[in-house]
Amino acid sequence: MAYACPHLKLNVGDLPATVFVPGDPKRAERIAERFDDAKKLSENREYHTYAGTVDGVPVAVISAGVGSAGAAVAYEESIRAGARTLLRIGSAGSIHDEVKTGDLVVVTGAARHEGTSKQLVPIEMPAIADPDVTRALWLAATDVPGPGIVHRGVGVSLDAFYQGVLDLGLDTFSRAGAICVEMENATLFVVGRMRGVRTGAIVAIDGDARSAASGDHDPHRDVVADAIDREITAALRAAVALATA
Repeated sequence: MAYACPHLKLNVGDLPATVFVPGDPKRAERIAERFDDAKKLSENREYHTYAGTVDGVPVAVISAGVGSAGAAVAYEESIRAGARTLLRIGSAGSIHDEVKTGDLVVVTGAARHEGTSKQLVPIEMPAIADPDVTRALWLAATDVPGPGIVHRGVGVSLDAFYQGVLDLGLDTFSRAGAICVEMENATLFVVGRMRGVRTGAIVAIDGDARSAASGDHDPHRDVVADAIDREITAALRAAVALATA
């Protein structure tokens, strides 16, 4: 069978306007468990797609994998299949001393330190989240009870996770004002702006990226799992607010 969206195994019109785009297929399944009438639409490689409703609002979730290049495929094809608002529910490492494990960050923009967006638009184009989506995520996240603090600010997206012989530049970005680092947000924001759809991102902090880059990293702690539950709740509430505004 030929698909209009071959990597997602979807066709034009298969997706609702609101789509969540985590990286992990297990997190996509976890999000779909919060839907009403959830059903699996497709599965191919790292891309697992579910659809359902939340408080009567049609939604879907697609796991986009790890890294900007593969995630961009999911973003592009989800837009082709009908998405008009993409909300990333992800994880990130802190590069700011006041941003702790278990905190949430609503990402307002991202430094484009990955490679994919540089092949799509000029480097002078910023990677900025949609302001309405950002506001909805912020209001929802600050209303979800829990032990962690909710921050908002600029993140960094890069391709490498572990430190090689070159400096990843995390301290430089931290001094410049960035507060967290992950791999996909810059590409999400650029693709969304280029294709004329709304994007936003909320991430759970799973450790300090400055030590994780040298191998000291454990994202499987209870404090991280709790933060992921809170960010999922926030994103679902934000999606409903955006759809019904």
